[in-house]
Amino acid sequence: MKLNIKTILSYLVSLLVPLVLIGTAVRILLSPIYYTVEYNMPYFPADEYGMTKEERLHWAPYAVNYLVNSADISYLGDLTFEDGSPLYNERELSHMHDVKNVVQGALRTWYISLGVLFALAFFAYRYGWTDDFVNGLRRGGWWMIGLAMAIAFIVGVGILINPDVFWEFFSLFHSLFFEGDSWLFYFSDTLIRLFPIRFWQDAFLATAVIALGGGLGLALGIKVK
Repeated sequence: MKLNIKTILSYLVSLLVPLVLIGTAVRILLSPIYYTVEYNMPYFPADEYGMTKEERLHWAPYAVNYLVNSADISYLGDLTFEDGSPLYNERELSHMHDVKNVVQGALRTWYISLGVLFALAFFAYRYGWTDDFVNGLRRGGWWMIGLAMAIAFIVGVGILINPDVFWEFFSLFHSLFFEGDSWLFYFSDTLIRLFPIRFWQDAFLATAVIALGGGLGLALGIKVK
């Protein structure tokens, strides 16, 4: 099949759709909405070292805000418990610095993808290839449905059947963005007390559900005239 510029741009639209939808889901999870709902879930595990839900709701915003603001690591490094001991140790602070780089890189990718998608929408309207653009959106929606369902399946199996399945996925995810075992901590460390594994299981599941909704909307909710 001979490819023309419209076909190439249509497939570019399809590739951008999952980036935009996943980026949108991640940005929602980086707001107070997610951790507030999560900490109030009846099944959410209590901290075995005694941190209350109210304390989690007090400290979690600092970690999340750090990931999206322009502050340096002292934003977290200067935090202390009531007894004056530091909230985070050096290993945790180093990891949070790395996480911030990954998160801000992901957000930049999201912004760029949104910008390019809107630019393509304008040029599609301006130069008469709207049908190809819409087909690209629909195709990207189907791709997103497949990816979201795969993620939801892995997380679901990890929650309901075999925790090792999610742990392997979680480990693979971290190996792509972080060196060695820099992301592993003791259960007594603040990061684990604030964000235990169930927090991340639900985060991946929420991302999949939000992105799936967007994919379904594009795949089934729009059509070429």
